[in-house]
Amino acid sequence: MKKKDLCDPLNLAKALINCPSETPKEAGAILALKKALSELGFVCRIISSGDANAKGKEALVYNLYAKKGKGKNLCFAGHTDVVPAGPLKEWDFPPFEAKTSEGKLFGRGAADMKGAIAAFVAASARFFNDEDKNFSVSFLITGDEEGHALHGTKAVLSELKKLGEVINHCIVGEPTNPARLGEMIKIGRRGSLHGKLIVEGRQGHVAYPYLAVNPLTYLANLVSVLSNIQLDKGNKYFQPSNLEFVSIDTGNNISNVIPHNASANFNIRFNNLYSEKTLIDKIRKILKTDLSKSDGIKWTLETELSGEPFLTPPGKFVDLIKEAVNEVTSLKPELSTSGGTSDARFIKDICPVIEFGSVGKTMHQTNECISLDDLEQLTEIYENILHRYGKVFS
Repeated sequence: MKKKDLCDPLNLAKALINCPSETPKEAGAILALKKALSELGFVCRIISSGDANAKGKEALVYNLYAKKGKGKNLCFAGHTDVVPAGPLKEWDFPPFEAKTSEGKLFGRGAADMKGAIAAFVAASARFFNDEDKNFSVSFLITGDEEGHALHGTKAVLSELKKLGEVINHCIVGEPTNPARLGEMIKIGRRGSLHGKLIVEGRQGHVAYPYLAVNPLTYLANLVSVLSNIQLDKGNKYFQPSNLEFVSIDTGNNISNVIPHNASANFNIRFNNLYSEKTLIDKIRKILKTDLSKSDGIKWTLETELSGEPFLTPPGKFVDLIKEAVNEVTSLKPELSTSGGTSDARFIKDICPVIEFGSVGKTMHQTNECISLDDLEQLTEIYENILHRYGKVFS
């Protein structure tokens, strides 16, 4: 596509959706984006990570870093990988054949987040001209966000550090708006901690319970205790932390056998009143207290951190985004830290980062779509941000 074609976000959005880039498959999406940005004069670098012979979380991933200009670096971050389409018969149109209908663009990734990527490319195409700019614009695009995220943004940031590349501010194009474009900007996210609680008993016949120790008796109580604790009450920018159990398992399908052990999996979405360590310490203290009178019951707590909580405090950068959104939509966006995790959890370690993208009502659903009006308005918001950035941070 030529520059004039790239000024319209619909063209690139369709091209990206037509690439069936289910994590970790590149499927042509990263290469299509590289070609488009090269046409606009961006210097592009493909950064691969992972093993070409592996599958799952260690599979090979292709990422893209592209940059144009000099001076302070405003980065747009996002991902071209998408979740699986699911049952094709439930889609009104093939999920990887972009289709416009009734004022909407349909296809897997339209909302999350190929539409936003196309909008920022179009905004850049409109913004850059023959005049020199007093700052640089970059794209950090990964093919591993919807999966394990081991070889995506983290790998790119590691490579950029080796190259001495500095990013000063970042916008992540996740679909942040619940129902209407312009109503919400994410200025942070809660952390996510996965936990597995294992209680060891003693196997035995159900008819002779006194000869066994049923781990489910103890585990059920612990699940109840942890489910009912109030971790905190939240604060000005964060909602309360919450712990949710997601599964209980014994590995036992025999009806007359008391199992040897039982386990329960849970997830905690926690705010910035905790760190990983202080949160784990609190959970362990609760478990030890509740099991203190148990007769030698053995238990194990395994944890895995998905991301620490973070906050980009309101200031010049956040105000710039708010003003750009308001100018285009006439809405005053809410500053929020709600929702799940995103790759902003990695980027926050190197620079201030916010998230703003399309409406997320249909993300990960069948018939995923983005309004054509929203696609154009999102482009206008991004272009407005670009014009403001050089004035505020020159």
